[in-house]
Amino acid sequence: MADEVILLDVLVSAVGMRVRIALREKGIEFDWRAEDLSNKSPLLLKMNPVNKLIPVLIHNGKPVCESLIIVQYIDEVWKDRTPLLPSDPYERAHARFWADYVDKKIISTGRQVVCTAEGETQEAAKKELRQWFKTLEGELGDKPYFGGKTFGLVDIALIPFYSWFPSLETYGNLSMEAEFPKIVAWGKRCLKKESVSQTLPDQRKMHDFIVGIRKKVGL
Repeated sequence: MADEVILLDVLVSAVGMRVRIALREKGIEFDWRAEDLSNKSPLLLKMNPVNKLIPVLIHNGKPVCESLIIVQYIDEVWKDRTPLLPSDPYERAHARFWADYVDKKIISTGRQVVCTAEGETQEAAKKELRQWFKTLEGELGDKPYFGGKTFGLVDIALIPFYSWFPSLETYGNLSMEAEFPKIVAWGKRCLKKESVSQTLPDQRKMHDFIVGIRKKVGL
């Protein structure tokens, strides 16, 4: 009997994109269901009663929540397909550390810069974000992907945020290609993967969406 895989998600959600990329990397068929976060479905509220957020992966009726946890779950369940984490325990821990770094440093601070912060708070976030990117670029070094030759967890954690780069340049006073050329080259390399190109929205369309969010919150 085939697995039933349902993904509760929002098309423009960066964290949702992570799960879609992981599923596509593994070649797993899934039923994608769009959520309206202003009117959450009974299924979402049932499957994620604690946080009531997307994405939620429902595998044979059982929910898994939080994007990085879902990606690791996908890798463990379908371990006979393209691996997303290294087999070596130390390398796995290393990948988990940097995926967590992306969440807590890059994504969190980037959202402040683009969508929520103003004045001195935004200026402080801009400085932090520049430093976080410098550190991340140092970790990437001259490797094609964060895990070396293999596209994996850290790449999946970060690549959806590539769609935000024009907005970071506009609102964060960053010049991504000039300041972080290795990160930009890495992003272009990732886009050559079908799992990524099928998932990521056009950067300009994402920027227009972010402009709309800023208007809604009065920025």
